[in-house]
Amino acid sequence: MPATRKISVRLTERQYEHLEILVDQGEYTSVSEAIRAAINEFIERKKEKIAEYARLKEYR
Repeated sequence: MPATRKISVRLTERQYEHLEILVDQGEYTSVSEAIRAAINEFIERKKEKIAEYARLKEYR
């Protein structure tokens, strides 16, 4: 498993309840896993922008 970093995130009660429903339905094993999955999907959608920034950063 890659190294991890612990962060603090504030969610509304409703957001947390929705995540708990996904866990209760067996979609994820924990709320943390659901949040990691959501972040991975977000990063995948933004991968071109991330790659572009990384290329630009190399030239600085």
